Amino acid sequence: MTKHFFTRWPWGLITTLTAATVSAQPVPTPAAAPLIPAQRIEALTHMVRQDCGSCHGMRLTGGLGPALTAEALTAKPPEYLQAVILHGIPGTPMPPWSAMLTAPEAQWIAQQLFQGFPLEKLEK
Repeated sequence: MTKHFFTRWPWGLITTLTAATVSAQPVPTPAAAPLIPAQRIEALTHMVRQDCGSCHGMRLTGGLGPALTAEALTAKPPEYLQAVILHGIPGTPMPPWSAMLTAPEAQWIAQQLFQGFPLEKLEK
């Protein structure tokens, strides 16, 4: 009887139900962007374009430091980039920015880099 059970059971149905259950699981979403005042966002944008740009290139396409374009960062987790921003990389020219940035600000910068960092608004 056991042999008959395994040869007659509709395994396709089990596979379909399992696949439906797995696909119904919630998909993890990136961390929500921290709430940062607009004036501080302007200052952060200027800092990234000028200070980070001095090593990573004014267009963030690379220089002394690696490129920080969305394409160049696809293999890096956002948490890694946030940690590098805050703590630097010992033994390299990448300094820690934790004296000038909060963790939410570093998170915002990392998220913006993954999306393609915004250009600075030029005053007219």
